[in-house]
Amino acid sequence: MTEAEDKLAALGLTLPQAGTPRGTYVPFVRVGDLVFISGQGPRRDGQLLYAGKVGAERTPEEGYEAAKLCALNLLAQLKAACDGDLDRVAQVVRVAGLVHCVDTFEGHPGVINGASDLFCAVFGERGPHARIASGASSLPSGMTVEVEACFALKP
Repeated sequence: MTEAEDKLAALGLTLPQAGTPRGTYVPFVRVGDLVFISGQGPRRDGQLLYAGKVGAERTPEEGYEAAKLCALNLLAQLKAACDGDLDRVAQVVRVAGLVHCVDTFEGHPGVINGASDLFCAVFGERGPHARIASGASSLPSGMTVEVEACFALKP
């Protein structure tokens, strides 16, 4: 087990199986030392655990947990991209999150903090990153949150 996975275990978390794409795209692309990971939803073992809009069917706290689960799914894809070694991560570079929410909701950053906080907890000083958190009137399968990310690997 890697140091990153030890930190996940200390948080009471385990990596899920990396999901398969639900469209015509690949789960990740490596370009040099960068890994770009496609958007991940709040699924575990293929089951969507968070559906509905924040501000209607879902609370901001549930959105935060959904974003955290998206981050776990991103880490599962990253592990595959790193040949099983999450300790190869030099830096979390960028996170982009979409929050399925009502038109008047303005707490997008707090929801996407679910992903950002997890990355900072797992990677420590390599965790802080650039980010965008946006709202969406709909997301695939009605999911509450979708998050994508870019990571730099150690050479």
